[in-house]
Amino acid sequence: MAEVDVARRLDQVRVRIAAACAAAGRPETSVCLVAITKRQPLERVVAACHCGQWELGENRIQEALPRQAELARRLAAAGLPVARVRWHFVGHLQSNKANKALDAFVLLHGIDSVRLAEKLSERALAIAAGAPQPILAEVNVTGETQKHGLPRDGAVEMIARLAELPGLELQGLMCMARFGDPEPRLRASFASLRTLAEQARSVCGLPLPELSMGMSDDFCAAIAEGATLVRIGSALFGPRLAVPG
Repeated sequence: MAEVDVARRLDQVRVRIAAACAAAGRPETSVCLVAITKRQPLERVVAACHCGQWELGENRIQEALPRQAELARRLAAAGLPVARVRWHFVGHLQSNKANKALDAFVLLHGIDSVRLAEKLSERALAIAAGAPQPILAEVNVTGETQKHGLPRDGAVEMIARLAELPGLELQGLMCMARFGDPEPRLRASFASLRTLAEQARSVCGLPLPELSMGMSDDFCAAIAEGATLVRIGSALFGPRLAVPG
């Protein structure tokens, strides 16, 4: 396994985020970096935590939960504060795993159907959880058939239905742009999510402050269009491994 200078990469990404915020006339604190740890060696994740990167993301429940436990053990052994870690779930959540996601993540980014949200709501009420589970509604802004998400047409009405479900707290929207698109098309995709958020706010009466959009290859364009959460993996940790470690 090749060594990766996580500290240097993290510093470079933070500089780029700051520059993108400045160019958009936004404070740097308006964007939260979520480090995507999918299939990354946990020693690299520990290195990121050493540098103060506590917002972490995974996209498969069956891998995320054991990795959460193992990372906690490694952080404790390194004398780092385990309680500072904040886990995000950024992938497609299967309805049969919805109960495992509750209370395991500070935010579920990819709620891509009303049916899934209803399942989460039912489960949250059944286990009598304390605070509502924060979620984001994922919208398929590009219309690609291989991507999950609410269809753009009719999305506002579906988002309003999610906002009414008990046991959940809708905090905003999430999307993925088309891979490899030129910057003007990337920005158009991200702008369309921002517009949907503005429309949804007027319909459901919630602030919906979060826009989760932008990854390693396009986060600067996402910040220009209002992203508050950027999901970055390979730019921080290098290529993923075939098997997580």
